[in-house]
Amino acid sequence: MDLQRLTQTLDDAGQPAFRARQVWRWASTGAASYAQMTDLPAALRARLEEHVPFSSLDLRGEQTASDGTVKALFHTHDRRPIEAVLMRYRDGRRSVCVSSQSGCPLTCTFCATGAMRFGRNLTASEILDQVLHFRRVEPVDHLVFMGMGEPLMNLDHVLGAAEKLPDVGITHRRTGISTVGWVPGIRRLTEECDMPLRLALSLHAPEDALRSRIMPVNERFDIAEVLAACEDWYAKRRRRVFVEYLMLGGVNDTVAQARRLAALLDRRVYKVNLIPFNPTGGQYEGSSRAAIAAFKAVLAEHGFEATVRLTRGRDIDAACGQLAAKAPVAA
Repeated sequence: MDLQRLTQTLDDAGQPAFRARQVWRWASTGAASYAQMTDLPAALRARLEEHVPFSSLDLRGEQTASDGTVKALFHTHDRRPIEAVLMRYRDGRRSVCVSSQSGCPLTCTFCATGAMRFGRNLTASEILDQVLHFRRVEPVDHLVFMGMGEPLMNLDHVLGAAEKLPDVGITHRRTGISTVGWVPGIRRLTEECDMPLRLALSLHAPEDALRSRIMPVNERFDIAEVLAACEDWYAKRRRRVFVEYLMLGGVNDTVAQARRLAALLDRRVYKVNLIPFNPTGGQYEGSSRAAIAAFKAVLAEHGFEATVRLTRGRDIDAACGQLAAKAPVAA
């Protein structure tokens, strides 16, 4: 729900300040309507129902993958499309991947979102409403700002949403922000944010020429500048940075490129997460299992803690890089 509108409506009704906290407590713990908020006067519940929509988002469709992953398509009040994903893991984790923008202005060539028309930044309430949608179904305990958009281009609203996440059941240490290397945002996050969030960098290439070809943002902030910002984050926060490296067959997945990546990174600062490519209908194919294994082995030889990400929701276009806000196809 629009928390600013909620507060203003309650103020206009002459309600005490604690009413907003009451409403948020119900919403953040899974209430599905104002009617369930039984410690609010009935007349107030009716007023809220009339003046403050329970969600700032309109659910337009939902799909469930064979592995239990759920993808939701929403529209904002001005009809901007966004998607969010709930990932269910066998160990009991429930992780939400949220969008911070409708579309993305940075046009990474491997990402379906980058092919969309950019709409606008989302508000903190619109970000939170993605989480609350899934919280009404079941408890959630992890979150990544890794959906549509570049979170660090919308940092105020991203941090505004992050501040509220512990109320929903997601601690700050279980909240991650992923960036393609938006250096001003990394710098602001380092200097201004006092929450112990995780930082992830989408790197995807060990040299500037290749990275610029697949990620145009590199023309603005090259690898050296991005890594310097990340290392300043580590120096101040003492929290290691997750390097995300998308495995593109015949593009960035050779043993020689693995060696260059190992030479580029400080293993005290970075952990490496190798990401199998998820089809987006574009120009790339994923690396073979053998190529991924060989790449990982080179990193291990150089002392790096590297993992291969478990792909979730690929069969409903909910996996990394696949979000494009398309209406689900009827079965």
